[in-house]
Amino acid sequence: MPESTKCLLDGVRLDVFLAETGETGLSRSQAARLIREGRVRVNGSGENKPSFLLKAGDDVLWEIPPVQETALVAQALPLEVVYQDACIAAVNKPCGMVVHPAAGNPDGTLVNALMYHLDHLSGIGGEMRPGIVHRLDKDTSGIMLVAKDDASHRSLSAQLQAHTIEKHYRAVVAGHMKEMEGRIDQPIARSKTDRKKMAVDPLGKPASTLWRVIEEGRDRTLLDVRILTGRTHQIRVHMASIGHPVLGDVIYAKAWAQKAPRLYLHSFSVSFDHPLSGERMTFTAPCPFLDSWR
Repeated sequence: MPESTKCLLDGVRLDVFLAETGETGLSRSQAARLIREGRVRVNGSGENKPSFLLKAGDDVLWEIPPVQETALVAQALPLEVVYQDACIAAVNKPCGMVVHPAAGNPDGTLVNALMYHLDHLSGIGGEMRPGIVHRLDKDTSGIMLVAKDDASHRSLSAQLQAHTIEKHYRAVVAGHMKEMEGRIDQPIARSKTDRKKMAVDPLGKPASTLWRVIEEGRDRTLLDVRILTGRTHQIRVHMASIGHPVLGDVIYAKAWAQKAPRLYLHSFSVSFDHPLSGERMTFTAPCPFLDSWR
């Protein structure tokens, strides 16, 4: 069923309004896709430009399409399901597994594994991303949340937008830190010289990362890292920007720091409010390199 709400401010982009209203549970990219598909109306008229500027008092109506049958196949891939109930699941993604199908990775992904291990998934993420609320890079391991129905997906997405989901990582970075803890506030955007990379850019999207030293090794340091925003490659870009790239990072680290058995980045814990009960929940995944990083 279509839903609607009123805009209270002048000059707000339509895609931003839908993503930040808290009622849709959509990310900005998901909102933009709905707009381009003609599923959003402003004051009764169809609008297909995400950049359309709203005025105070405008009535915005949107409709999330019904779940479509997917052509994806379930695959019996190894996957640790840390927790699941009727609404959500928490899984421990292994290093080297791509989250969802894309060019070059048509199957063998986390989505294919989820379809085998779980009884159902939400459809808001789209046909190629059922159940996926947030992502991890291919070579990053660790805990991920999965939505099993659309209402739970909207709730978790809204929590991500409001920055009330708390995510902590374990990262081994090159060198020793000058302080025991710190914060990096540097906007991130697509690199202007290499479209496969991200970069610190004054015109990019705001990004904030907190880090804390857990232990020092000979020429490296184990950190607890908390991200307050969820930009692509955020931890890897931010740590490299201050001269302490993540070990094993073949994109952002210098040559010597690339020589590691894997990317030393692991999603250790996630805390959130359960979409149905409202209970604050925390799930963790043991760090697989904790005994070998030194």
